[in-house]
Amino acid sequence: MSETKLLEMKEITKAFASNVVLNGVNLSVGEGEVVAILGENGAGKSTLIKILGGIHRADSGEIRIGGGAKQIHSAAVAGANGIRIIHQEIILVPGRTIAANVFLGRELKNKMGLIDAKKMEAETQKVIDELHLNLRADQLVGELSIGMQQLVEIIKAVSAEARIVVMDEPTSSLSQGEVETLFGIIRLLQKRKVGIIYISHRLEELFAITDRIVVLRDGKMVGDVETRMADKDELIRMMVGRELSSYYTRNEHEIKGVSLEVKGLSHEKYFKDVSFQAHYGEVVGFAGLVGARRTELMKTIFGAFRKSGGEICLDGQRLSIHRPQDAIDNGIVYVSEDRRSEGLILKNDVEFNMGLVCLSDFVKGIHVKKAAWRKMVDDYRKKFSIKITSPKQLTGNISGGNQQKVVLSKWLAKNPKVIILDEPTRGIDVGSKAEIYAIIDELAGAGVSIIMVSSELPEIINMCNRCYVMCEGRITGELAEKEFSQEAMMALATKRETAEG
Repeated sequence: MSETKLLEMKEITKAFASNVVLNGVNLSVGEGEVVAILGENGAGKSTLIKILGGIHRADSGEIRIGGGAKQIHSAAVAGANGIRIIHQEIILVPGRTIAANVFLGRELKNKMGLIDAKKMEAETQKVIDELHLNLRADQLVGELSIGMQQLVEIIKAVSAEARIVVMDEPTSSLSQGEVETLFGIIRLLQKRKVGIIYISHRLEELFAITDRIVVLRDGKMVGDVETRMADKDELIRMMVGRELSSYYTRNEHEIKGVSLEVKGLSHEKYFKDVSFQAHYGEVVGFAGLVGARRTELMKTIFGAFRKSGGEICLDGQRLSIHRPQDAIDNGIVYVSEDRRSEGLILKNDVEFNMGLVCLSDFVKGIHVKKAAWRKMVDDYRKKFSIKITSPKQLTGNISGGNQQKVVLSKWLAKNPKVIILDEPTRGIDVGSKAEIYAIIDELAGAGVSIIMVSSELPEIINMCNRCYVMCEGRITGELAEKEFSQEAMMALATKRETAEG
């Protein structure tokens, strides 16, 4: 790895009104170096990257690229300086080909000034082949999995001959196989002397792929350590400013009778003949790889998808669920894996979002019980330590961990019997994760039946009493707590011969 500095961000400071979000932050990236930025939601990571990408301008500080000072005042200027940012939210046009997306905004043209689709496909395919990806340049992006779409973003960066690539939570939607593919691409980029900024809350990834780890807390840089010298507990302490004495919170609770029973549930497209049980006071895990159809199963139980066969029973009684409201009325709620699109209305305030499911409790005709509504919000804000400036703060302006707590509060206000948590800690920092785990444990202790879908196997192992594993639309195994291991779960998650029947 070269000592040449591709990027230097010196004493970067940024405030929005009176809120200082970055205070004298320094960041450097060398040729072929992978540098992680680690920090809780709200630590300043996104603002720092937006300054590098030309979306925000720093109030003070300096950016140097290749040794020269640069004024990056737009995304176009950032691109011209070899900077490419791969955002967590995929920004692609689904109805166009991979090649068209790769060259979007910089289309190649022939001598007549017309777009040269064949040349763009040839150039794109060349990059695809160099990266050893099983893709065709003429494939429509909308036909690809979310994981493969994430890799298309990387193809765009490589095609544009980026010198500095920022990857923001790049593995949040990838299967384990796709993660290994991504790591292979990163190593290839390192050989080409590309500098990489890698943002992730998954500490195991940082130890696997990075050279240095920069830690931010409350807008300040509190650590810059070589990965080979880093200690996980010390990184967490730097991030949250305190010791996390108990990361996973799980106490012994009395497990009572069967709450939810699913019998031979099928969907004409996604899954077939699925049967399982959940009990009151129990946390039941659902493990599996991307494409296992766990989310589709849970959305069918919730009434968002229509079943083609089978039964859903609660407390021994068969339910007729045709829409989400039917599930809600029977005490079954679903916390989506996509909180920003499906769980919250980001342009509305926290108070509005928390009361969405319980509007009938607070609104009678034209009369609004403002005091009762505000008390409910205040109770959950205190109970879950939700960090907001006021109940009227826009939900889109709070951190991911606090957004997740707002979603949980919204559903818990209905006093559900069964709560389905789909990837409940995706995209949130370790401190917020620990708080979410404590909430889950408290709910189980109160006798709520919890179904937890998670792609993080340590999360399943440390939080669940039992676990079902799915592969390609079928349950391929059930594990008791004493049988838990990542190896056992992965074996069942890839058990295609069982999934195919």
